[in-house]
Parts: sequence; C-alpha cells; structure tokens
Amino acid sequence: MEEGKVNKRRIGKKYEDMAAEYLSSRGLRILCTNFRSRQGEIDIVAKEGLTVVFCEVKYRRNRGLGLPSEAVNRKKQRIICRVADFYRCRYALPDNTDYRFDVISILDNEISWYKNAFEYQV
Repeated sequence: MEEGKVNKRRIGKKYEDMAAEYLSSRGLRILCTNFRSRQGEIDIVAKEGLTVVFCEVKYRRNRGLGLPSEAVNRKKQRIICRVADFYRCRYALPDNTDYRFDVISILDNEISWYKNAFEYQV
C-alpha cells in the first residue's frame, strides 16, 4: 500500500476510534467497526436501546474543504444503505428492527453527532 494511503488509513482509524469512544460514553453499545461488504464499508455499527445505528465518521482538519458532514453525499448514503442491508441480512436482523443512519463529524478535535442524519436511500 502507498505511504499516503497508509497515513490516511491510520488517521481514519484514530478518528473512528475517537467516535466509537464518544458514542460509548453516551450509552451506545458498539457492535462492530469497519464492517465491510463488496459494496463498501460502515465505520461503526452500534446499538442504542433497541435501535441499530449505522454510523459514518468524517474528519477534517479545518473548514478548507467544507464541513466533514458535507462529505456524506447522496452517493455515499446509498453505499452505506447497501452495506447496512448486507449487515441486516448477514446477522438475520428481524424485518421490524429499528435502525437509523447517523454521522459523526469531527472538525479538528470538535465532535458533532448528527442522529438520523439521512433516510434510507435506494
């Protein structure tokens, strides 16, 4: 793997770990991190009460490229939804299981949590 990709991966992991710790401290139970399928990846899968939470983590050092949450565009949302479908099938979650899609935005070291950031995308 190229050095730039290794550094991006390491930085991503650091902030995903920070986000998982943040969610845990707010009562969510982390089920897994970096859940992958052929379609893509979900950074954090957690549970809040009976609700399964699929969470995307985005980090930016500064506002130069916009807010981190703005990077979760329609295309990314569709990918996350497809991976969530795979997760729900793989773990045989009942059809009536409540779930939502959250975004953790980290700007420098400031964390913002957007619950129910987007609806299921087809």
